[in-house]
Amino acid sequence: MAKQSKPQRETIERVMREFKEGDLETSRGAPVRSQRQAVAIALHEAGASRDETPARNRRNLRHTEAREQDSGQTKSELMAEARRRNIPGRSRMDKPALVRALNAH
Repeated sequence: MAKQSKPQRETIERVMREFKEGDLETSRGAPVRSQRQAVAIALHEAGASRDETPARNRRNLRHTEAREQDSGQTKSELMAEARRRNIPGRSRMDKPALVRALNAH
């Protein structure tokens, strides 16, 4: 097995922690009860699955990182913070762009 990057390891640890705490759910909302299924979900989200192409693994990791980066704030809260910091172009930004702009400043 290839060596995993730090973001991949962190994602796998997070998913397995969710499984241990009973918070991990399938895409349909059912709780995950099998450890094997939890490992498969963790590898998929981390982009470390041997059953997918390297391009698909990279896309899965990018998607997971973007979802983890979401600050938990609503778009209106982000917009208010951008207004307070006087970030140019904020009215045309969507939520991920607002998060990136706020992190950059």
